Amino acid sequence: MYELYYWSEIQGRGEFVRLVLEDLGQPYVDIGRDKGDEAVAEALDGVLAPYAFAPPVLRARDLVISQTALITRWLGEKHGLAPADEKGRLQAAMIALTIADLVAETHDTHHPINVGETYEKQKAPAHARSRAFRQLRIPKFLGYLERILEQSGDYLVGTPSYVDLSAFQVLDGLTYAFPRTVHRQHVPRLRKLHERIARRPGIAAYLGSERRLPHSEAGIFRHYPELEAA
Repeated sequence: MYELYYWSEIQGRGEFVRLVLEDLGQPYVDIGRDKGDEAVAEALDGVLAPYAFAPPVLRARDLVISQTALITRWLGEKHGLAPADEKGRLQAAMIALTIADLVAETHDTHHPINVGETYEKQKAPAHARSRAFRQLRIPKFLGYLERILEQSGDYLVGTPSYVDLSAFQVLDGLTYAFPRTVHRQHVPRLRKLHERIARRPGIAAYLGSERRLPHSEAGIFRHYPELEAA
């Protein structure tokens, strides 16, 4: 039984881990949602200390793993949702870390100055950051995933893996946050991958359940119409 430590009311980075667990059908306790965010905060100074810096954190008995890309990689390699060969495992990890960079840059569109302050207190720099993100970074990152799929086929490393679930989540989130910008991107293979992942039995069941929270303006992928203004 895995324990996932993440905040209760948002998808956030914890969603990347949830998708892997749900796809694998692995039982887990979602500590924030089951016991409250106070339990997550207390664990960071208790059973998860000293190495876990911030959620998400996965605990498997005496094993504690933080950092989203590392958690998803460990789960994928442990449970057969990753390539079997070293080259494939490294390629998947490279893609996962690149997606983590994209997630961080997405977060910075609405918190470009100070993560401790609200979006409303940094609107002007958020507008400038979002303009550059829309014009330069979204095409670059999504184009990167599209080019990989041109070479690899239906899945990013040739066979279904944890990194396909991460690509699903990041495209899903960006479509919510910047719908017009994402709609203009020519990434047909990436869109088909998104549809393919959504049909996987474990994912389809999860997406149709109450456990899948909607995107919101409290998470990483936030839709502020003014940040997509012309």
